[in-house]
Amino acid sequence: MFRLLTSSIIILAMSCHAVMAAEPLPFRPGEKFHYTVYWTTIEAAEATLEILPMEKIDGKAAWHFVMTAKTSPLVEHIYPVYDRMDAYADAEMTHALLYKERKETRKIKDVSVTFDWKAQKATYSKKRKKKAPVALLPGAFDPLSIFYFFRTHELQQNLEIARPVSDGKRCVMGKARVVGRQKVLVSGKEFDTWLVEPELGQIGGVFEKSPNARLQIWVTADKRRIPVLVKSEVVVGSFTAELDSIEQK
Repeated sequence: MFRLLTSSIIILAMSCHAVMAAEPLPFRPGEKFHYTVYWTTIEAAEATLEILPMEKIDGKAAWHFVMTAKTSPLVEHIYPVYDRMDAYADAEMTHALLYKERKETRKIKDVSVTFDWKAQKATYSKKRKKKAPVALLPGAFDPLSIFYFFRTHELQQNLEIARPVSDGKRCVMGKARVVGRQKVLVSGKEFDTWLVEPELGQIGGVFEKSPNARLQIWVTADKRRIPVLVKSEVVVGSFTAELDSIEQK
């Protein structure tokens, strides 16, 4: 179920109608979030979101975002999985530069997506085999860096938000709606949050939500906009992802 955590946290981050905050970015290298993912009542996986030191991609300064997810010891005996996503975005957080994904189960899958902004194309590669490039919409992000783009924007009641996102196989306009402000209890701690219900079409990860099921994400109602709780139904059962702890080096 934790693969849906990946898509659910990521697809929250579509925003072009929100107002850009006229202040420094609400995150910096060294930040790391830890999550526990439950499938119904079973602890299914642990996941992290982390910002590594700034790097250079094609000579340009770039943010380096990483998400990892690993099945719990109980689930690992049935179906061991380890996922890692690496995303690179320009220093000004205006578009994606490079995206990589490695999935380890009983087989290993390596995927990369290159973003050619001169040609306005994204190219998906798997096992060194490239698919035909897809056209990019202006300002498109990959399925991970878009989450951090989202955190640079303010939220408000009933805000309808949208932003292009590409996984290299398609480029779509993701949409989300800010439902309202709520207080939630997560890991024994109360958070003041915004509830957001996102939709990202066909870019959604391995475990898709069930037809007509709502995907709900609660993010802190402060300048950092941290996702603390994720809930949805999947094809079999339901899942919840809860924030356990935050690190800042």
